[in-house]
Amino acid sequence: MRSHIPPLQQLAEVEARFGLSRSDDGAFFPEWREPLPPLSETEQARLTVMRQRLLYHRADGDLLEGSVMLLVASPLLELAGFYDPPFKLRAEAAVEITIDDGEEILRGRIDALILQQNFWVLVLEAKKTTLSTRSALPQALAYMMANTQPEGSTFGLLTNGDDVLFVKLTTQPLSQYSLSRVFSLYTVPTELEAALQILKQIGQQITQ
Repeated sequence: MRSHIPPLQQLAEVEARFGLSRSDDGAFFPEWREPLPPLSETEQARLTVMRQRLLYHRADGDLLEGSVMLLVASPLLELAGFYDPPFKLRAEAAVEITIDDGEEILRGRIDALILQQNFWVLVLEAKKTTLSTRSALPQALAYMMANTQPEGSTFGLLTNGDDVLFVKLTTQPLSQYSLSRVFSLYTVPTELEAALQILKQIGQQITQ
């Protein structure tokens, strides 16, 4: 069943609609912090190839259409084991977004995947210029609230190809969410390793 959630550009709108508040308590979202699962030599080697491909294609300009999914999201999810049992994947309808940043109108779209009901992946595909990962946060929270489990946590990954942002949301006892820091895949080589480690950590949390 698809969510059919309309585009939401304002974080305040989502917080008000769902009674959400942001938690700044470090203990609320420990999954993105140390200690993280170690990576094998094979995993590190595949990440090296992945980053080389990302830099090669990114040199031609912004990543458009499905490039972000092919070059970043899908390889990370595959390496972290999200395409294998017990995880199940389904796609949501793409959402168009338009943002006025005061200087120009930014247009793009968000493609969403949901894995095992507890993990959302939102991929930003810019049509005019690069959109920040935070641009997808209102839509991510709306999706996660509409499909969250009454008990336990729901996680999200937002990426525009250059950066990755992780989200954690709970509804019991309060509806709260928290964010990781932004991981810059384009500028810092080790950030790709950290992103994979966090994905593996979240996978372990979901399947426990």
